Amino acid sequence: MASTSTLWHDMALVALRSIRSQTLRTSLTIGIIGIGIMALIAMVTATESLKANVRQEFSSLGTQSFSIGQVRSGGIFKGRRTTPSSPIDYREAMRFKRESLGDFSVTASVFGTGMATVSKGNLRSDPNVTVQGVDELFLPVSGLDLALGRNFTPTEINNGSAVVLLGKSLVNRVFQSWEEPVGQYVLVGSQRYIVAGVLESRGTSFGRSQDNQILIPLLCVRRQYSDEGRSYNLTCRVNQAESIQDAVESATGFMRMIRGDAPGEPNTFRIRQSNQIVETLLKATDGIALAAVFIGLVTLLGAGIGLMNIMLVAVSERTREIGTRKSLGASSRAIQTQFLVEVIFIGQMGGVIGIAAGLAAGNIIASYFETPLVVPWAWMTLGVILCFVTSLASGYYPARLASKLDPIVALGRE
Repeated sequence: MASTSTLWHDMALVALRSIRSQTLRTSLTIGIIGIGIMALIAMVTATESLKANVRQEFSSLGTQSFSIGQVRSGGIFKGRRTTPSSPIDYREAMRFKRESLGDFSVTASVFGTGMATVSKGNLRSDPNVTVQGVDELFLPVSGLDLALGRNFTPTEINNGSAVVLLGKSLVNRVFQSWEEPVGQYVLVGSQRYIVAGVLESRGTSFGRSQDNQILIPLLCVRRQYSDEGRSYNLTCRVNQAESIQDAVESATGFMRMIRGDAPGEPNTFRIRQSNQIVETLLKATDGIALAAVFIGLVTLLGAGIGLMNIMLVAVSERTREIGTRKSLGASSRAIQTQFLVEVIFIGQMGGVIGIAAGLAAGNIIASYFETPLVVPWAWMTLGVILCFVTSLASGYYPARLASKLDPIVALGRE
């Protein structure tokens, strides 16, 4: 009596011969299954890469920071529609930083422009440099590091000295490789600044370079760019994560007093914790993953229908083969198993091809946006399981139909 392993080996060989005999139909079905799995894995891979980038960008802030900024969108409060709040101006930001009694460090910053140029001699950057005004605590509170040079001093911040911290890509654009940038002068627009330091490279976030920016003192932004309508941002960092809620409550109360918010009225500013920002962004990417699952399942449903059609045709074309095998002693269970092995083989081939193509496509998308490359093992495993379930469900009825054929009737067919 043949061993179980020998029987399975023979079934696999028969399955391969059957697949080769109907190459076109089998290839189309494998292609449909592969496209469904590829769509699922590609979108999930790109989404996981985006999530990894979000975590990487905000990991430096940890769970010990929160920010205070302008409310830029309206809403409903106690049945009444609210409007965007007025900007947090320089006076309010400086008073909060100077007089807040909470056990936390405070840094103030303000956006200057996103269309500045930085030049030195004949070398000039594109007019897309981001200028941000900061104080001496911005680097340590925000978790930024310096590759070269030093941070701003309190005296430079208070006097609005013309000093600048350059992003790494700007150094590469306006300095020769052999030049030492620290201590040299550059032009930001038409204003001359001395380079105090070079920021550590941070790569790209959401398709935008984080190294194509400069930091200058707050007063320099006020002097070089209009301060009208400009809103300042305050970032607070506590020493211990456990005390952040107390710090948020203290900051909220003091900021309401500074802004003159009446009792019972909503805050005219918004407070966001860094971990809440991460959670919000990660939740936004969940919709992409759900869309990927939906697209993949719909495509797999179509592939399952096509696979069932192929197997029904195969049963019709192989009735004499089935009758011969039954007359030689093959049981109905063996015939059914044979056809199930074939459909599972086709399904797994489509799954492997789809996973490989999806992984490549997803990471190509990730590399375009310069986000980390990822391998979603859990989703790849789910893809294999989905292919197995799809092929099994699609092939069960044709396999059962084949196993129920009467050998005498099957042998009599042309």
